Amino acid sequence: MDEIAAPVRVDTVPEPQYVYHYVRPRPRVVVKRDLLPALSVLLTTSVFGMGAAFLWAWLAPPQTKVASPQEGVGFQPFGVESYHRMDALMVFVVIGLGAGVVTGVAVWMLRQRRGPVVMVAMTLGSLAAAALMQWQGGKTVEGMYPTGGVAKPLDTLQFPPQLETWWGILAWPLAAALTYGCCAAWNGLDDLGRRLG
Repeated sequence: MDEIAAPVRVDTVPEPQYVYHYVRPRPRVVVKRDLLPALSVLLTTSVFGMGAAFLWAWLAPPQTKVASPQEGVGFQPFGVESYHRMDALMVFVVIGLGAGVVTGVAVWMLRQRRGPVVMVAMTLGSLAAAALMQWQGGKTVEGMYPTGGVAKPLDTLQFPPQLETWWGILAWPLAAALTYGCCAAWNGLDDLGRRLG
């Protein structure tokens, strides 16, 4: 004869009435508190354009030209010296790209001021620095390669490098903004680590 199994009593565990979850508040963009540091970043960054201008004036190659045998015709580039027009621009762009990367990393290291306000100030300061670099660099090379005086036919003179376009000034701010953006994307925190410092 089969034994009848006694019913098994199963007690259910009551669910807690309240479950507390800590939800970290979303950080907001700090504007008012970051305005003065952003202004200092803008001014400090723009001053570095002066040093970059002297570096460009030292590295950019001059252009050697030959006086025409006919009077009043002017000067013609000697051999492939006309390539130095492009070399001067490329030296300017490479200096701007390097300075932009350094600027982006340096401003990112200001942990307590990370955010869009300082990034905009850094980008505007980099644009001002690049414009100052082009203006001051042009003035510096004019003093390094004087072309005054009367040239005789077939005389060779070195002419200062020139930047014939303003597009090169975009290299510095674009590199700075891209570097800062890559650092922010790599960070991955909502507040960009401002509260960790």
